[in-house]
Amino acid sequence: MTANSPPSPRRIDHRLAGRGGVVEILRLPALLFGAAARLRGFLYARRLLRIRRLDTPVVSVGNLSSGGTGKTPAVVWIARVLIAAQGRPGILSRGYRRRAGESSDEARLLARLLPGVPHVENPDRVAGGSRLEELGVDAILLDDGFQHRALARDLDIVLVDATRPWGLPPPPGGGAPVCALLPRGLLREPPRALARADALVLTRCEAVPGEVLGALRRELEELAPGRPLALARHAPSGLRTLGGEARELAELRGREVDLVSGIGNPEAFQATVAELGAEVAAHRVFDDHHHFQPGDFEGLGTRACLVTAKDAVKLEGIAPPETLVLDVELAFLEGEDALRELLAGLPEGIRRRERAALHEGLHG
Repeated sequence: MTANSPPSPRRIDHRLAGRGGVVEILRLPALLFGAAARLRGFLYARRLLRIRRLDTPVVSVGNLSSGGTGKTPAVVWIARVLIAAQGRPGILSRGYRRRAGESSDEARLLARLLPGVPHVENPDRVAGGSRLEELGVDAILLDDGFQHRALARDLDIVLVDATRPWGLPPPPGGGAPVCALLPRGLLREPPRALARADALVLTRCEAVPGEVLGALRRELEELAPGRPLALARHAPSGLRTLGGEARELAELRGREVDLVSGIGNPEAFQATVAELGAEVAAHRVFDDHHHFQPGDFEGLGTRACLVTAKDAVKLEGIAPPETLVLDVELAFLEGEDALRELLAGLPEGIRRRERAALHEGLHG
C-alpha cells in the first residue's frame, strides 16, 4: 500500500473494522464467546477451576485483545529492571505460531535483546514455569498471560494500545472503533476485565491526539479504579541493516522508504517511521506472525526497505542483507516509578528458599 492508502484488505482486523454488512453476523458467536468467557471468569473467581501457584513470583504481561500492544518491549523493560536489581528473571510464553523445531519470532527477538535470560515456550504454562524454576530463575515473566488464569501470578500488568484500545482500528469511514469480542472483534475479554489488573500501561501514547488520550485515560480509570496507570511511547532506539551494520536514525530523514511488516499494528509502525522524517512510498502489510517468503520482497530494491525488529528475526536468507531494521523500546511518559515500586515489592521466591536451605544445611 502507499503511504496514504488503507492497509491490505487481506488482514482480518481491517475486515472486522467496518460496520454493517455480512460481518455483523459474527455478533451471535461473539455473544456465545462472551458467555463462555464470563463463565470461565466466574469459575476461576470462585476457585472452582484449579489455579496452580509456583514457588517463584510470576509477573504477567498481557492485554485484552488479540494483536500487538507492545508486550515484547514491556517484557524487555521489566526484565532489565529486575536484572538491574540483581535478579535473574526468566520468560515464559506459549510459543504462538512457531514452527516445529523453531522458536517463535518473539522468542528470537527476546534472545537478541536479553542475552542469557532463560526463555521457555510451552502452551502448558505451569509446566513451563516449573522448567524455569529448574533453571534457577527468581522471577518469571509470563508473556501474554492475562487470560491464562490457571497459573497464579503475583503481579498482573495489562497493556492497552492507545491507537487501538479494544483491538480494532477505526472503521474506514471514520468514527469510533468497533468494541466487540471475538470473532466479531478482537477482544478476548470485555473491557471491564481490566479491574482484575494490578497496573495498566497505556502504550503508543505519542500516536494519538491529546483529547483522545485524555478520554481514554478517564475510561481506563473508570474500568480499573485505583489501579496505577502508566503512559508510555514506542521510542525508536536504533537503526541497523539485516546484515548487522549499525546505522544512524538520522539517515531516514527526508528519505523515501518502502515498508514491509507482519505485525499486529502496522499503522503504528508506519507512523513511527514517518515521525523520523522518512517519506513512506509503499507499505506491504501481511498478517501478524506472517511466515515470510522470498516472493514477499519481489519488486523492492529501488528504495530503502525498512522492517520491524520483530519481523527481522525471520528474514535471514529471505530479505536482502541491506534491508533496514528499526529497533524500538518502551519509554515512559509518566507512571514509571509506580511500576518500579510494584516490581520491587515482589516476593523473593527461589532466592529466599535457597537461603533457607543453606541455613538448614549449616545449622541442621
